[in-house]
Amino acid sequence: MSAATAPGAQQQPLTKRLGNGVNHILRQPEAGPFALLVGAMIAFTLLNGTFASMLNVGNLLAFTPELGMVALAMTLLMTSGEFDLSVGSVFGFAAVLMWFFFNEGIFSLEVAFLITMCVAVLIGLTSGLFVTKLGIPSFLVTLGMLLVVRGAALWLTQGFPQRTWAAEGSILADILVSDHTFGTPWGELKLYTSLLWFTLLALLLGYVLVSSKYGNWIQAAGGNPMAATARGVRVARTKIALFILTAVVAAYSGVTSSIRVSSANPNSGDGYELEVIAMVVIGGTVLTGGKGTIIGTVIGVLLLRMMRNGIVMAGAPALAYKIFIGAIILGMMALHSYMQRRQRAM
Repeated sequence: MSAATAPGAQQQPLTKRLGNGVNHILRQPEAGPFALLVGAMIAFTLLNGTFASMLNVGNLLAFTPELGMVALAMTLLMTSGEFDLSVGSVFGFAAVLMWFFFNEGIFSLEVAFLITMCVAVLIGLTSGLFVTKLGIPSFLVTLGMLLVVRGAALWLTQGFPQRTWAAEGSILADILVSDHTFGTPWGELKLYTSLLWFTLLALLLGYVLVSSKYGNWIQAAGGNPMAATARGVRVARTKIALFILTAVVAAYSGVTSSIRVSSANPNSGDGYELEVIAMVVIGGTVLTGGKGTIIGTVIGVLLLRMMRNGIVMAGAPALAYKIFIGAIILGMMALHSYMQRRQRAM
């Protein structure tokens, strides 16, 4: 009897451990977005075989790093309990400011880039001080900053795009967004250097959020600011630093985009703030702060870029993109709410 039950006694703990492991994975905030990403990839490939072609993959990855880097910075800011509606305006303003300085012969391209980054620091610092020192909600502060920065871009250029073709052959352009073509068994794949910077930034901010003391401060500032302050966390300084980081990354992404597409339009970046927030929320970061995930944001970035591309290739109207994105956001919010209730019940 004991010999017959021994194998079952040994198998039951293993089965239980496997079940616990599966449940643990499914409870992670990244599980839902990842499953949706894989499902969308399979569906779009079945609907249109060219979706998985190297040419289309290269097109997908071309724009992903620029908006993706903004989403990574926004993840940390939203984890701290704040968000920035001005990132789209900063995205467009930074590009036209840099090219204005260069085209007017005021500075070299490299110096103009550095000055533009300094202006972005001032924008983020201003937003951070208004939120932390004056106690104004970040929604109102950054909405005002959105209008100021967008208005400045339009006034500076009189509404006309700036010339950018002088970037060809520039050391700065080569560092930021040079392109490289790789041969694969399925065809040539064209990738930009900006994809490398996106990957490195994701690794760096992922380490900061998960494995550093500063990451604990960020989560504490978003989860319970009063308790965090009582325990010695510098909540105001942390949030100000994150506003600066978000503005600088948005400016950097705008400059990168202007070099890649050979256009610096004062209206570029319009609506990007909502798309960035959608990427972060879909990835699993809690909108009210306290919990964030860089891995989830990367998945959210890839998912939304894939949806925009796949919907068109599947034959749906391009203008229907926002309908699908809105539905995904509502679905992911419902899924996150269900999982949170289930965790509390367990």
